[in-house]
This record gives sequence, C-alpha cells and structure tokens, in this order.
Amino acid sequence: MNFFSRKLAYYKLNKENSKVNDENKPKSLLERDIETNITKFKIKFNEMPDVTVRQFEIGNENKIQCAIIFLQGMVDKKIVNESILKPLLYDSFLKQESQKIMPKNINSIDWFIKNIISIDNVSKSKDFDKTVIKCLSGYTIMLIDSYDEAILLDTKGWEGRSVEEPKTESVVRGPREGFTESIYTNTQLLRRKIKNTNLKLENMTLGVQSNTEVSIAYIKGIANTDIVEELRKRLNRIKIDAILESEYVEEFIEDAPYSLFPTVAHSEKPDVIAAKLLEGRIAIFVDGTPFVMTVPMFFIENFQVSEDYYSRPYYTSFLRILRFISYLIALLGPCIYVALTSFHQELIPTPLLITMLGASEGTPFPTILETLGMMITFEILKEAGVRLPRAIGQAISIVGALVIGEAAVSAGFIAAQLVIVVAITAICSFVIPEQVDSITVLRLILIIISGILGGYGIIVSLIWMYIYLCSLRSFGMPYMSPIAPFNLKDMKDFFIRVPIWMMNNRPKLMTENQKKQGADLKPSLPEDKKNKE
Repeated sequence: MNFFSRKLAYYKLNKENSKVNDENKPKSLLERDIETNITKFKIKFNEMPDVTVRQFEIGNENKIQCAIIFLQGMVDKKIVNESILKPLLYDSFLKQESQKIMPKNINSIDWFIKNIISIDNVSKSKDFDKTVIKCLSGYTIMLIDSYDEAILLDTKGWEGRSVEEPKTESVVRGPREGFTESIYTNTQLLRRKIKNTNLKLENMTLGVQSNTEVSIAYIKGIANTDIVEELRKRLNRIKIDAILESEYVEEFIEDAPYSLFPTVAHSEKPDVIAAKLLEGRIAIFVDGTPFVMTVPMFFIENFQVSEDYYSRPYYTSFLRILRFISYLIALLGPCIYVALTSFHQELIPTPLLITMLGASEGTPFPTILETLGMMITFEILKEAGVRLPRAIGQAISIVGALVIGEAAVSAGFIAAQLVIVVAITAICSFVIPEQVDSITVLRLILIIISGILGGYGIIVSLIWMYIYLCSLRSFGMPYMSPIAPFNLKDMKDFFIRVPIWMMNNRPKLMTENQKKQGADLKPSLPEDKKNKE
C-alpha cells in the first residue's frame, strides 16, 4: 500500500469513527426545573446583550412559573406581546375564572398550546441544543416550570429587502419580481408560480457555526428520484463552519470542482426556477442569498434567458443565434487577431492589411504583448467600475477606457485597430454573463497560445475544449446534451426556439416523465380554416 492509499484509508477510518461518535454523543436535554433551564440558557447566551429573558407567573391561585426567551431584532415584538404574553397573562386568567380551570389540573404542556397560545407555527422540543438554534433563528422559546419540554414559537420578524426586480436579469417583457435574502420569501414566490401539491420542499441545516437553513425543491413525478437522492447525499456530506452564500454549497456539490465551466446553474427569478423545475431539475435555496441554484445543468442554459419564452419564436431564435456568435467573438476575437497579424497575414485582404500596417507602424511591442496588455487593462477597468459606487464606477469605466485607449494610440504604444478589437470583444462578453468567468480566463490562455503557435494552436485548443466539454457531467448528466449525446427532440430549444406548443417533451435524460401535459394540443384555428383543412 503506497503513501496516498494509506492516507486515504486513514481519512476514511477517521471519518467513520467521527460519524459513529456523533451518533452516540448524548444530547443535552432540558430539565423540569425552570430555574435550572433559565440558567443553562443564560450560560449559553453569555455576553449576548440582545438576548431577552422575560419571567412571569400565570394563574390566580396556584401560580405557575413561566419564561420566554428571544433575540432582539430577530423577532416581531408585536407577535410576542399580542400572541404570547397577552394570552398567557390576561386571557388565561379570564378563562380560569369563567370555566374554573385551575393550573393544578393541567397535566400536559399541550394544554397551553391548544388553549392559550394564538400562534399558528408551534412545536415542542426536549433537546437543549436544538432549542438554542431555534432561538438564534428567530423563534421565541417558552419554558414552563415542572416540564422538561420547551415550546418553540415562530415569531420571526427581522428587517429584510422587499421583493423587487433583480438587477442581474433584467427583462423587457415578463415578471419583474426577484428572490430576496429570506428563504421563506423565496419558497413562497416559488409556490405562487407552481400551485401543486407535488412540489416538494425539504429543509436542512448546514454550517457548524452558522446553522444556515437550506431547502431543496423538486416536483414529484417529474424530477428523477436518483438525482434527488444524490443531491441529498452531497448536501449531507458538507461539513463546514459557515454557509454565507450559495457559492459555498455549489463548490461542494458540483461534479467538476476544478472546471472553468459552471456545472450548477443559478438565477434570481422565480419564473426561471419554476420553468426549470417543470423540466425535471431540482432547486436549492440557501438562506441569506437571492441566488437559487438548479441541478443538473446543461451548457445550453448559458444562452437561454427567460424572455426567450415571452417573445415571438422567430425573433427569439435570431437573438439566440446572436448570443452564440457573441460568445465566439468574445472568446476568439483577440486570439484570431494575434494569429492573423503575427503568422497569417496572407489571409487578410490586401487593402485592409495595408491600412493595418500603416496604423501599427512604429509601435514598439509585439502584437501578443499589446493584446495582453489591453485585455488586462480592460479587466482592471471593469473591476474598478464594479467595486466603486455606481455613479463613480460608471464614470471610471467609460472615461477610463476612452482616455487610456486614445492616449495609448496617440503615444504610439498600440495600434488603433487593437482598440476596436478589444472594444468589440468586451461588448460581446457581456452578452453571456453566466460565462464571463470562463471566457476571461480562456481568452488570455488562447491569446498566449495563438502568439506562439498561430492558427494551428487555436484549432487544437478548440478541439480540446470541445472534447473537455463533452466529458463534463452535472449530477451524472452529459453537460453538452442534446449535442453529445445527440437527441433530435431536445434540439427544439437549442440553437433556435420553436413555438411553445411544439415543445412537447421534457429533456430525455433528466426526468422520469418525459411527456408534457397537453403535449398533443395545437393552436386553435378559426372555423373557416378548420373547414378547409
């Protein structure tokens, strides 16, 4: 057994032992004495000034000691006062007087839940650690003397961003609402799109320190059960201190963690997530972020936008072809320019070549260095425009590009045609925002390869990239589907978008129910046309 095999076996053994130890670890339970429980909570919440412990008594003769514990700013105080304290301190007293019900006759904590507390979401727990996590999540904890259970009252009421149009996915036609940072608001927005009992939501908590709520959503009968089970396993394997954004989860569950190409899709729009669920995908909601992930993901999803299905199919198909062309220009524009000017001048028309030679006469640097310098300068300006406040950032990115480009050409450092190439490349790269990361890195690599090997290097790189894309998987599904493996039925929504009534099948590899409801329906025709047919 070599060194790496021994290390792997040792790691697996430690992992199994820690799992067994976690399962056998005794839970910290609540006590029957309320003072003991309050002391435990105070010790746990030590040096937390935003924790409120409110002790009180109920009953007119045989007093019962009670207490509620909550975090300031995490709960709605109106709910606490009107739905918890008022029923317990006032309404319960009146009820006891009128019905002669005395606290000494109460033999279950359920009596308080059924007769006094007027909150819809109520549960019980004996686990002290679970109760603490619930308190940190915005619940109000109610303790009653002589009972070793705590009542968990859902009183969440923190400030949050309202539902508004997402800035990363603007549309001319279509819904303008977007997800927020609240996981409950996001699942509610999804429920409004899909009013179906088959829409299933499964909740879990990830992050040892952050205890972030995560929810997976899928449509039972449409989503592939094997993919759902695989997603559960991958999420349950995540052991990390904190989950602060969906990217934390994405890097743990994707099939190719070292790939430049994303294999997990994300969106801020409820209609996009709903449409993907109806095709058989699974959505992953993470509390604290408006970006919802979906799996599996295909490469073609980078070129599809929600507005494609809200416009006429002919215009949509034209725009989608433009996106493919823009992707190729953004990826290959600078490297083709370097290859043509450095190795293949004979491929440039003679009048254009003479103009280019005149513009580049006297420039001190090779073409590859000029192109790399301009592309890196463009990335610096783009980063500065994103990080600065919006008003200043726009001025920096626009004015900076104009001033630097004009000054560089006037000083004779770069050729004028290179500024045009970089500008067109920059505009085209913004057409496919989901692929900006991969395009930026691959573009620089291709510029270097074209400067060394010319057109031959570009062709070999493209062949390698295509083979690599065909080898990628997203939860076991081929990344380049329906191109590889080829499926003619799924090509109806690839390069072009056929009318919606013709898209009568879900992606074959991804769903258990490929046939869509109403798949045999066709557009209704006027009566005279029907008679002619």
